[in-house]
Amino acid sequence: MVISFEREKCSNLKVAESQEWLVTNGIGGYASGTITNLLTRRYHGLLIAALQPPLGRTLLLTKLDETAGYKDRDYPLYCNRWADGTINPEGYQQIESFHLEGTIPVWKFTFADVVLEKRIWMEQGENTTYIHYNFLSGSQPLNLAIKGLINYRDHHHNTNASDWKIDINKTNKGVCVQAFPKATPLYLLTYPQIDDKNLVSTPANDWYYGFNLAVEKYRGQQELEDHLHAVTFNAQLEVGKSLTIVASTKENATTNGERELAFHHNYEQQIIQKFATVEAPKSEVKNPVIKFWKSFTQTKDQPTAKPTPDWINQLVLAANQFIVDRKSRQHPYGKTILAGYHWFEDWGRDTMISLPGLTICTKQFDVARSILLTFAEYVDQGMLPNRFPDGSTTPDYNTVDATLWYFEAVRAYYEATGDRKLLVELFPILAEIIDYYRRGTRYNIQLDTDDGLIYAGEAGSQITWMDAKVDDWVVTPRIGKPIEISALWYNALQIMDKFAQKLGKDNLDYERLARLIKEKGFARFWNQEGGYCYDVIDTPNGNDASLRPNQIFALSLPRMGKYSYAPLLTPEQEKQVMDICTHKLLTPYGLRSLASDAPEYKGVYGGDIYQRDGAYHQGTVWGWLIGAYAIAHLRIYNNPAKAEELLKPMTEHLMVHGVGSISEIFDGNEPMTPRGCIAQAWSVAEVLRAWSVINQVN
Repeated sequence: MVISFEREKCSNLKVAESQEWLVTNGIGGYASGTITNLLTRRYHGLLIAALQPPLGRTLLLTKLDETAGYKDRDYPLYCNRWADGTINPEGYQQIESFHLEGTIPVWKFTFADVVLEKRIWMEQGENTTYIHYNFLSGSQPLNLAIKGLINYRDHHHNTNASDWKIDINKTNKGVCVQAFPKATPLYLLTYPQIDDKNLVSTPANDWYYGFNLAVEKYRGQQELEDHLHAVTFNAQLEVGKSLTIVASTKENATTNGERELAFHHNYEQQIIQKFATVEAPKSEVKNPVIKFWKSFTQTKDQPTAKPTPDWINQLVLAANQFIVDRKSRQHPYGKTILAGYHWFEDWGRDTMISLPGLTICTKQFDVARSILLTFAEYVDQGMLPNRFPDGSTTPDYNTVDATLWYFEAVRAYYEATGDRKLLVELFPILAEIIDYYRRGTRYNIQLDTDDGLIYAGEAGSQITWMDAKVDDWVVTPRIGKPIEISALWYNALQIMDKFAQKLGKDNLDYERLARLIKEKGFARFWNQEGGYCYDVIDTPNGNDASLRPNQIFALSLPRMGKYSYAPLLTPEQEKQVMDICTHKLLTPYGLRSLASDAPEYKGVYGGDIYQRDGAYHQGTVWGWLIGAYAIAHLRIYNNPAKAEELLKPMTEHLMVHGVGSISEIFDGNEPMTPRGCIAQAWSVAEVLRAWSVINQVN
């Protein structure tokens, strides 16, 4: 599919300002905005640099306001919403079309007899953004006046300028902006160079006050912000000529836009080609039998049965946007995964859930290996970090499930590569994790020896993926034995049983505990009266019968080891779970986090932090859950065509919110408006993984 919008949509402000683009640089930096070039979020900007990769994300270049002078008339190509809500100017009316070229946003402006194209992309591995203008047609030269508006703030914050003075000095290719003496400089450079007679730069130092950020207002955040007009570039372009504005933290950044554009196209083409490459199996398993729940295992070197759809190729490029550097002394080439754009850091839980879809499915096995090793370095008291907070060198360890998802990520990697060396290196760490979970670790995480299940949680904590907390209010505490933790624990024990046998280690304890869960522990989750599983058992208030999607993982996780084909639920129970999840939780874009007939249900996600977090896991739809649901559906009904059909609504979703990517969440109520992050790692990853699993069967 080609993600493209024609004038009818581009000139519809209400629609076009809700459609956002994103480009990234592989180290945590990004650029993002709306199709209209209207600022609606504090996270919009042309250079949000990762000054301490992958974090320290700082807004440096906010926007470029372009005015085209042609035949004695000025045509604004930008627009702004001001404090009183007025839109001035209305430059979006000059947009003939917008489309994605890979991940590169491309605008075509038309006025009089002019056709002017604009592209934006970032250099991989550098805090450098390219804004490239190409004068395609016209009957006389075109004059471009481009105002550069800058800032210097954490991307989570807002700026109220007051009397802030910023140093702006000319360089041989443009200007250097220094927000304060120890600030990282911003270089705004041009190509061709500024001494060309048709290109001049004029430093400025004027604050523009009262930009109105509509989405921040909806989210209950401060909606007004100020930005500094730092420079104006004036260029005269002949037909067929181009101009590149480069925003960079490097004084000597490459400015040749045409060459850098070709590099970027080649880079993205290589990603697609790697995904399309058919490789011989590397697994050590003899005579492997393809099962759809054994993700990424191949039996022979042959092409896929049908060509990859364009929308899947688009998701492959989107997947790559989340993979960023996390270097350390032990792993100077370490990698991690940012959970979502614009505001999330690299969360351990999201990283491990996302790893199979983002790296193994796309055949970036070296990246997967690096991520597994990088996070192994941070294992502490048997726990993986939940997140690496911005501005802190100390990770948070408040998660019970990230560590268990790590086992599944290792399994998926090993099944795809047969990398025995990594398995040998990680096995002692995995064994130590199991040991800590058995004897006890942070947040009262410990084994109940009576039923083999993991108990976790304490007052004031939020350690499962349903982790909304505002001040001292934990929205869904889930203290006790959550069902997905029990399914993941059972999965981890089976993985360790298999790995131990593979390496000639003692596997009896893993086997015994897995048998206890299967024969005794997990049966306690069945709610006979409701015809589905309890969400949490043994809570301080008894068993929690809230109808939530977490039970789907008991159906979708892989099965392996000596007890591989002994599911946790009976076939009849599995179908009952599927039926009620389909009836009560399924939407076109994922599963609701709570059934809509529950008293606590919240069908719309919006408002201030209390309202938003109060709805986050109380009915809001989560896109990432569609992957587990589709795989469970395939396993139970053995209908690949129907399972793949469950993913198809995402093809249309790629045209809204974060164009070319998949949103974090959606309203539980129709029309299920996308909310939260415009691009979420596990949403993209799980759709890719599910599509790959389903197409191994087709």
